[in-house]
Amino acid sequence: MKRHTFFAAFFAVFLIAVSGASSAFAAETSSKPFAEKHVVLQISDEDPFKQTLVLNVANNLIKHYGPDKVDIEIVAFGPGLRLLFSDNANRGRIGDLSQQGVRFAACENTIANMSRILGEEPVLNDKAVRVSAGVVRILDLEADGYTLIRP
Repeated sequence: MKRHTFFAAFFAVFLIAVSGASSAFAAETSSKPFAEKHVVLQISDEDPFKQTLVLNVANNLIKHYGPDKVDIEIVAFGPGLRLLFSDNANRGRIGDLSQQGVRFAACENTIANMSRILGEEPVLNDKAVRVSAGVVRILDLEADGYTLIRP
């Protein structure tokens, strides 16, 4: 009998912990509770054309679905991190998209590697949020129902 009570209590604590963790994760991944589409855009290319293309795709998704109906995160890693440098030519567009709820994730592994190469840590756009690894962030978002697009 005591053993049954112990497992029931353990299970109840487990469910509370899992539901709390799930809520915390949801708050980190989506700031748009009414979004019908969840999209993660990957930028891992230094090419300014591709960087602009990623921003165009985000803008087109917002135009099509409306800013409250689509949740977008742009994940930058590798040479694509340059999109999130503070002096990138697209900083104005990044600010505009951020005001519409688009999130920007910057890979810390790439920041560390670029810091070694550049001799100093690159200054990032103030809209960029650091994540431990860009690829892991994409995998986590996909596991949470996001659709990956690599323009």
